[in-house]
Amino acid sequence: MSTTTTPGVAKSPAAAQTPSVPRRRGIRGRTLNFWLFTGPFLIGLVIFVYIPIGWSAYLSFFEARFTVTPSEFIGFDNYKYMLTNDKFVDSLVTFTVFAAIVVPITWALSLGLALLVHRIRFMKAFFRSVFFLPTAVSFVAASLIWKMSIFSGVRFGLMNTVLSWFGIDNIAWLANPDPPWYWLVIVTVRLWLQAGFYMILFLAALQNIPNELYEAAAIDGAKPGWQTFRYVTLPQLRATSTAVILLLLVAAYQAFDEFFNLLAKTTWGRPPLVELYYTALGENQDYGAGSAGAMILTLLICMVTLLQGRIMGFGRGEESK
Repeated sequence: MSTTTTPGVAKSPAAAQTPSVPRRRGIRGRTLNFWLFTGPFLIGLVIFVYIPIGWSAYLSFFEARFTVTPSEFIGFDNYKYMLTNDKFVDSLVTFTVFAAIVVPITWALSLGLALLVHRIRFMKAFFRSVFFLPTAVSFVAASLIWKMSIFSGVRFGLMNTVLSWFGIDNIAWLANPDPPWYWLVIVTVRLWLQAGFYMILFLAALQNIPNELYEAAAIDGAKPGWQTFRYVTLPQLRATSTAVILLLLVAAYQAFDEFFNLLAKTTWGRPPLVELYYTALGENQDYGAGSAGAMILTLLICMVTLLQGRIMGFGRGEESK
């Protein structure tokens, strides 16, 4: 016996209801996926970054020689020792000057490369790869190439060979601090290694500038070239420029590999990290003083970074520009 529904007769509420499938993947599912992806990285960050920083800050207030286990609380004596240590203070002053030189040069070179690659009309991918590839080379390998091949200091070195064409005698680039030719070696290797990375950041920002802005500037009478760059391109790159300068400042104060490999065990031209390396792992192995120096360097980097961000308006909203 079959049943048929009569037109015009409403169905019962029980028959109108359809079973609903429970949504098992909601907020909990997304939260679980988040922790599955980020959990291992957060664990590694805590174990290898935050815990060592905390232990170093704790160790800086104790006497700890030839051991990382604190033995005696001495308060701020380690900080007083490092701030009165001429070698450490000179390294901070020297590398403040170094950062003031290498940061604007790298910024200008990276921006110039980005503008060239952005405007070129053929083989864009090739030139991007050529300028970016040096970032894949380690600082140690690049330092050895600069030391043993380009700036070797003998007449067979590349730079001395080029200089000999103009009648200039050989220069011991890394042997004599007076004049400080070693700065040319260190600055060039750092430019070669990091300019390509920041070029990519500027290139991404250039590609996000709307063409309508350039069209409006042309209607207002801005000439292609310097005027367009000054009044359209450069203001649109403000956020990227601020981020690039922040990264360059931190990288300048954290320089270690090229100085350690180029200058070996010389007592001149040491960056703060190399000086801290010899303090903590040298003959005395004073881990307490080394930790205090690391905290001082960290505070200095934070102060310089905050000052630079304040000057360039880092973190401000669009309405404050």
